[in-house]
This record gives sequence, C-alpha cells and structure tokens, in this order.
Amino acid sequence: MGIMDIEAYFERIGYKNSRNKLDLETLTDILQHQVQTIPFDNLNIHCGEPMELGLEAVFDQIVRKKRGGWCLQINQILHWALTTMGFETTMLGSYVYNVTAERYGRAVMHPLVMVTLCGRKYIVDAGYGSSFQMRQPLELISGKDQPQVPCIFRLTEEGGTWYLDQIRREQYVPNQEFLNSELLEKKKYRKIYYFTLEPQTIEDFESPNSYFQTSPASACVKDSYCVIHTPDGVYCLVGFTLMHRRFSYKDNMDLVEFKTLNMEEVQEELKKIFNISLEKKFVPKHSATFFTI
Repeated sequence: MGIMDIEAYFERIGYKNSRNKLDLETLTDILQHQVQTIPFDNLNIHCGEPMELGLEAVFDQIVRKKRGGWCLQINQILHWALTTMGFETTMLGSYVYNVTAERYGRAVMHPLVMVTLCGRKYIVDAGYGSSFQMRQPLELISGKDQPQVPCIFRLTEEGGTWYLDQIRREQYVPNQEFLNSELLEKKKYRKIYYFTLEPQTIEDFESPNSYFQTSPASACVKDSYCVIHTPDGVYCLVGFTLMHRRFSYKDNMDLVEFKTLNMEEVQEELKKIFNISLEKKFVPKHSATFFTI
C-alpha cells in the first residue's frame, strides 16, 4: 500500500504549522484541523464495503482516498499521527452512554487518546461526531467546567473511573415539523461516556468493529451517517436528512436547521459539504434512534 507518511496526513488535514513544537497549542491545532476535514461517517457499510481496522487500510482510506471513517478508524489515525510527531500518547477505551436504554454500554466500544504534556494529562477524541465532538483537548481534571465552541464539557472522576458529560445551550429550530424529531438532541445535560486510564491497543476493538458493521441490532447498520465540523458549527447527514447546527448564533442559543433531500441531492451535498465522492452505490438509511444533532 505504500509508506504511511506523516506529511501526507498533514496535507490531508490542511495543517501547515509547527511539526516539532509538542505543546498544547499544536495538539489543539491538529485536533481542530482533523475534525474539520475528516468526516465522521459509516458510509462504507451502506456502500457494501467493509470498515477495516488495520492501520495501513485506515491510512489508505482516510489519507490517500480522502474519505472519512468511524471512531475506531478516526481515533486510530489521530493516535498514530500524534505518536509519530513525538507526543506521549496512550490509547484508552470508553463505555458509551446509550440514551435510549439510559445506561452505559457493558463493553469497551469507543477509543480515545490520552496525551501527557509537562506532567498534565489531556483527552483528545476526534471521533464522536455531531455536537458531542470536542474541539480542544480536555484536561484530566475532575469537576471542572471546560467551555468550548460546541458546549461545556465536564470530566468527573470517581474511584479511578472518569465520566465525560456535556452541558448544552438552548436551541432554536425554525423548521417546526422537526421540533419533535428523534434526530434532535433534547437534553441540556448529556452523558457521553466513561473510561479508565488502563491502556488499550487497537486490537482490543476488533470485536466492536465487527459488531458495529454486521449485527442487525447495530445502530450503524440501521443508520447511514456523515458528520463534518466547520469553525462555527456542524453538518450531519443521516439517511436523507441533512442537519446543520450553528453554535451560539444568539446568546446561549444554537440554530438547528433540517432539510430532507432526494437521492440526487444526497450525492451533491456529500460532495459539496463533506468533500466525499463515493465509488460504489450508496443506499442512505435511517431507522434507528441513536443519532442526534
């Protein structure tokens, strides 16, 4: 497949700044560039292609083919890039909160990266999509509000377990018919996941990677989704529904717009907004209730 070149990754995310300053500013810059250029998506599944986990295959998909990927792929490439740059990194695993069941999952499903800088530890995660996506590294401090563009994040530690929650703004939805949509996040306080500081490897995620794309019960099989962040908001395409959340369009309020597309418009918007051109036939799908903007 060729050499996995860090310069090719920098070009993919449009990063032109310092390569050798291993500080918080550089770490933040890399995270922000990645979430604004690499879509969080599961489109392969809905084009009849596998979501592969091997680093070579992930690099080929995301960097060379300029595609997106889901959390297992996106955070793997982020972990590889930061480690290659020389950051002190540890891959961790988290238990994701299931809103429908109102409980945390029973297995490690979602990878994240811990970076240690000058004795301080930070969490970076480029693969949570939607308005739950952090824009800056979160310092591992318990009980401290960490305001960012999308919302206020808060980490809380209890007996060695860390919980990530967010506090969200009010929202204005001009399309009245979507006010009760299951795609609209209704909670102001939102649990995201919990994790411990026990190191993981990407091999630890082979089981969830297989489950997500093969189980009929998997929300990733039931829904096609694609997410990209912009400096002031986020676009999400779920099935045939295109959503746009503009953060802080008024004081303590987000603007959330919905639009229902036809098949031709889906292809157009994938190219225009997400910079994605699919080679295989794409079948948009939405039947689950797990995805919210």
